This record gives sequence, C-alpha cells and structure tokens, in this order.
Amino acid sequence: MNAHQTDIFKRIKKVMVEIFEIDEALLLPEAKLYDELDIDSIDAVDLLIELKSFAGQNIKPEEFTQAETLQDIVDIISLHTEAK
Repeated sequence: MNAHQTDIFKRIKKVMVEIFEIDEALLLPEAKLYDELDIDSIDAVDLLIELKSFAGQNIKPEEFTQAETLQDIVDIISLHTEAK
C-alpha cells in the first residue's frame, strides 16, 4: 500500500468506526465487508455516500458494490482520486 492508499485506508477506518461502530482492530485491508464486518447493502450505500466527499462524485455504485474487502474499497477510491 502506497502513502496515498494508506491515507484512504485511514479515512475508511475512521468512517467505519464513527458510523458503524466497528472495532478498529477488525479493520484490516483483507477484512471481508459482508462476512466479517457485517456490512449490509444499506450500510454499503451509507459508506459510499460518506466516501464520495473524499473521493469525488465519480464513483459509480456498481463499482462499489463489487468490493468484497476493505482493500477493494481502497483500490476503487485510489483509482478515482489519482485520476483527478
């Protein structure tokens, strides 16, 4: 993970702790959103809304719904923020 991706990961962790009250110790890049973190589809939409302000408005929900791990989310956001 490069410095840009590390910053994104920190932002995701902050949102996950504040909004979903998930224990930060569980928030590892390989953590599975639905199986390990109990994120459902409504939570995923809420997460996308929170992260759009950080990543820009050009993330499509279809891209985001294909994410299975926190690293997948980092990769999606990284692609969009590097393109700016």
